[in-house]
Amino acid sequence: MHLIIDGYNLLHVTLPLSQGASEDLQRKREQLIDQLSSYRQKKPCEITVVFDGWRGGWGTEKRERNKGIDLVFSKLGETADEVIKRLVKERGSGAVVVTSDRDISRYAQRMSVAVIASDQFGERIGQSALRREAKDALEEEETETSKKGPSRTLSKREKRRRAALKKL
Repeated sequence: MHLIIDGYNLLHVTLPLSQGASEDLQRKREQLIDQLSSYRQKKPCEITVVFDGWRGGWGTEKRERNKGIDLVFSKLGETADEVIKRLVKERGSGAVVVTSDRDISRYAQRMSVAVIASDQFGERIGQSALRREAKDALEEEETETSKKGPSRTLSKREKRRRAALKKL
């Protein structure tokens, strides 16, 4: 499994930012990378985090690896959304996208890639005690909705989302 994460989208959900301070932004990015690194130790998977650089970034796309996490900063004039779409196209259905951006979600779903909302994933990486409760709740929800008949059949999108959540 390869997680493609909309970096600032997840950052705003898990670690709310105060207005303006770039030092604060760098510190919050480091905290997010620490959380993802500890998550990666529990659940071995590839993780790519994409950050926007289109307003004040570099002339070319910048890639680096920090604590086992691949970081991508989009180039000047290119949004993180465009980079995520490109990665989704390259990786295909083996990827899971973490974002709350509707445009990226729709694109990923058209490419048959599972999408997890940033707030749901934020709960997974932030609080390991909730992991067991969420798993139990998901299993309970599945037993309630796994009745036969066309009106109660889950959509392909919902099946992909639930399968991805189970893997997390």
